[in-house]
Amino acid sequence: MTTTRNTQNTQNTQNTQNTQNTQNTQDAPLTLVIGGHGKTGRRVAEKLRAQGRPVRVGSRTGEPAFDWHEPAGWGAALEGVDRVYVTYYPDLAFPGAAEQVGAFAEAAVAAGARRLVLLSGRGEEGAERSEDNLKASGADWTVVRAGWFNQNFDEGFFLEPVLAGEIALPTADAVEPFVDADDIADVVVAALTDDRHVGKTYELSGPRLLSFSDVAAELSKATGREISYVPVSDADYRAVLRTNDLPEDFAELFTLILDGRNAHVVHGVREVLGREPRDFADFAREAAATGVWDA
Repeated sequence: MTTTRNTQNTQNTQNTQNTQNTQNTQDAPLTLVIGGHGKTGRRVAEKLRAQGRPVRVGSRTGEPAFDWHEPAGWGAALEGVDRVYVTYYPDLAFPGAAEQVGAFAEAAVAAGARRLVLLSGRGEEGAERSEDNLKASGADWTVVRAGWFNQNFDEGFFLEPVLAGEIALPTADAVEPFVDADDIADVVVAALTDDRHVGKTYELSGPRLLSFSDVAAELSKATGREISYVPVSDADYRAVLRTNDLPEDFAELFTLILDGRNAHVVHGVREVLGREPRDFADFAREAAATGVWDA
């Protein structure tokens, strides 16, 4: 009898918890993740879903589709959305980005979205204009500023040079505190889900400064093959961009490294998450284990 009652009580408790979990999932606010297939957006979407929170991916292939250059489609993407992770492609420093971000933020608030979290850039004047325009919308906002991602080397535009064994860039001996995309995503998820982060601006970096020569050395160690860094001129790099049909504006992004404005470590990851950010060497070792850099 006692065993039967305990079994029934356990089942009733589990049923109640399952019902509550289902209700909590159903009641959770819908988050639109713009760039939900990108380096940070994909991770943010995965982490939100792991918490049982509904997510809509904002992309050209999404349902409904989202395109920064097609404002007529923003309303459909925003329908029923309570909060938005805002990422802009190709970069907030590009001409027209601040105006588009401002227009989107106004549309989001008008559609009922109350919280906007913007991925911004450290030390970018163009990015700061986007921040100001987003804040002017009247939303509960959080700004997350980040520099160069570790994942640029295994998911982004540095992947092919790493595979080729030579990273040629116009960065000379400049240093950068590369930050991990998973750390960024964890901070963004906290900002989307915790009221304590409303109205805050967080600057994120990795735990140490690295030159591109240092990066090449870490990649060589992780992969077991020689990967070198070759400094090139701005003109030569622009020629490479033209050859590959890429915007020459990408070359402007390297001025943020060359003038040293971000050549210091910041502590936003620790401030938000209570832990230290991931080191580039740990990233490189784990990425190499996936085989992504096998030549």
